[in-house]
Amino acid sequence: MFKELNVFKIAYSMATHAGKRQALVSQNIANADTPGYHAKDIKPFKEVYAQGARPGDMIASRSNHLNGASGNGMDWAVTQTRGGGDPNDNSVSIETEILKGVEVKRQHDRALAIYKSSMNVLRSSLGRR
Repeated sequence: MFKELNVFKIAYSMATHAGKRQALVSQNIANADTPGYHAKDIKPFKEVYAQGARPGDMIASRSNHLNGASGNGMDWAVTQTRGGGDPNDNSVSIETEILKGVEVKRQHDRALAIYKSSMNVLRSSLGRR
């Protein structure tokens, strides 16, 4: 009847995005005192998903990949902030990174809640609890 349930793909994509963004936040905090380091981030999941790629679709990141949509899919490109305000040209703000970390945790928790809720609905529809 159902070949694929998109809600699970969306939850997976959201959790993956949160993990990637958390890694960048951790990297930024670790390099807060590194001269010339510029803070890195990726677009929020809402913007990435709104670009039109279906969740879970394979995306070709290079032209010689055999399968997957061309680069029009989810753009998880890492961006860097421009010149820092510090004398050592570092653009990392610990306060901003901590707030991003909280936002990412909430996003990951939301993805898990969507997944768990979908599993409960699926189990209920099968008559199991």
